[in-house]
Amino acid sequence: MIPDSFKQEVLARTDLVELVGRHVRLKKTGANYVGLCPFHAEKTPSFTVSPARQFYHCFGCGAHGNAIGFLMAHAGFGYREAVEELARSAGLRLPQEPAQPAGSRARQERARDLVAVLERALDFYRAQLKASPRAIAYLKGRGLSGEVAARYRLGYAPDEWQGLRAAFADYDDAALVECGLVVEAEGRRYDRFRDRVMFPILDARGAPVGFGGRSLGAGEPKYLNSPETPVFEKGRELFGLVQAREAVRSANRVVLVEGYLDAIALAQFGMGHAVATLGTAITPAQVAKALRLADELVFCFDGDEAGRKAARRALETSLALASDAKTIRFLLLPEGDDPDSFVRREGAEAFAERVRRALPMSEFLIGELRSGADLASAEGRSRFLAAASEPLQRIAASALRLQILKEVASLARVSQEEAERLLGLRTGGQVAARRAPARTPAPATRSLEYQLLRLLLLRPERAAGVDLALADPAIEETRALVGLVEWSRAAGPGGVSAAMLIERFAGTPLAGLLAEAQASVLDLRLAAEEADAEIENCLHGLRVARAGERLEQLRRKVERGEAGREELAVYTRSLQEYEELRRGRMGQSVRYT
Repeated sequence: MIPDSFKQEVLARTDLVELVGRHVRLKKTGANYVGLCPFHAEKTPSFTVSPARQFYHCFGCGAHGNAIGFLMAHAGFGYREAVEELARSAGLRLPQEPAQPAGSRARQERARDLVAVLERALDFYRAQLKASPRAIAYLKGRGLSGEVAARYRLGYAPDEWQGLRAAFADYDDAALVECGLVVEAEGRRYDRFRDRVMFPILDARGAPVGFGGRSLGAGEPKYLNSPETPVFEKGRELFGLVQAREAVRSANRVVLVEGYLDAIALAQFGMGHAVATLGTAITPAQVAKALRLADELVFCFDGDEAGRKAARRALETSLALASDAKTIRFLLLPEGDDPDSFVRREGAEAFAERVRRALPMSEFLIGELRSGADLASAEGRSRFLAAASEPLQRIAASALRLQILKEVASLARVSQEEAERLLGLRTGGQVAARRAPARTPAPATRSLEYQLLRLLLLRPERAAGVDLALADPAIEETRALVGLVEWSRAAGPGGVSAAMLIERFAGTPLAGLLAEAQASVLDLRLAAEEADAEIENCLHGLRVARAGERLEQLRRKVERGEAGREELAVYTRSLQEYEELRRGRMGQSVRYT
């Protein structure tokens, strides 16, 4: 766990305008900066960055966040990777974790050294490609242009046992073995990759962490990847992700294929949103990484039995990661085809049409379940229901699971309630209530609680002193207020900031409402004294509202003749106090409504 205090320091030292400005052309407008949103296609700028609040928000697609969130959404970083990258840029080191107090800093430094070694090897392989007519002929034979080869930084490992001696003065350096470039066996060393076209595998920063090599001769295996190393884990990386980022954002879709050349071929044909796995079964980390970058993920597999098996494994992996807000689809190409051969024969538009018509995960799942059962018989339907139990249990997205359950129940000729009982599922009230979207009243009818929330986002240091008993506990705005106030009290002086507020509530049911409130005050210019006066205005209004509710309860009791002498006295006194409170000094209609 990374301490909040450290994240606070990282965010405080990060200039969000400078960070975003590396990727988005920003123009200063008043106190903020605006530009075209990097997360959806638009012609009129609706993407706003606030330097004072270190917060960005798109008024077109709703994308929002702080510096950490921007690196995750825009560059595909994992959470820890994003914090580490920002910390490095700010000249900070991550605090040592209790479980690894001694070696973590040394490991980080060693990882940087290994990446530098891999970068030098990459430069060597690229230079060797330019000097190898045979390797160039192979790539041209596969239809690759020089431009796309340069974009993916392709190279060639010469057909020599120790070719890397030309790149490294100290061929006996332990780092060459540690990062997987050199093999050490029986007292001798030799290059792992020989006579192979080299495909560099880049991390989210664009730095090489490993390689894939395709044999040009009869050498086996045909494809050879770097081994697991301190900087490379096959199950966490996707080939071509760095090159695909812009196209992924434009299409809001990731096409995940199995081969390096498949991804490159699709990019050459104008479909740059394709990435590839690294010769292993698709992992949860790869699926999660793809879904962070786009709302739609399309798995594309070869049209053979191996491709269908790979699709089934991808389905199993994706069930727990499916979201009601994201779409996962499956595309199986015709028998004997892979993406490379299909797009070269049929063209880009034909492939794009296949992608558009790819089966949603729900249809693919039900099709797989149906293929193993005869729905014409009671026994077959029972088998179908039994087979559906495990995948349905694994789906966390409540709305999607409910839709699939309804389809399963219909095919099995049982009611939804019977299917729920037989499969041990609970898809009704409790789950639905937990995942229901937050209530968001129209701006004209926003509550005083919401107005107070907005002001406290301008003056978060005031939040800790707010009396939560004044807020209506039945509305979503109050839950957001409670979260803000309780967090402020726990954080203490100096621990509250707009950027950290985003961090604290990311992924919670309150995140959307808080982001909306943050965005609504981006252009609001109030001096501290003005904001404090408006906060007191809201608090006074809440006191009046709560007093009026208590008075109304007493009034009803009096009208029903149920009030005793003491309660009548309380009612008379409360009525007088309420009128005095209403006549109390309140400001004019607040400026921010």
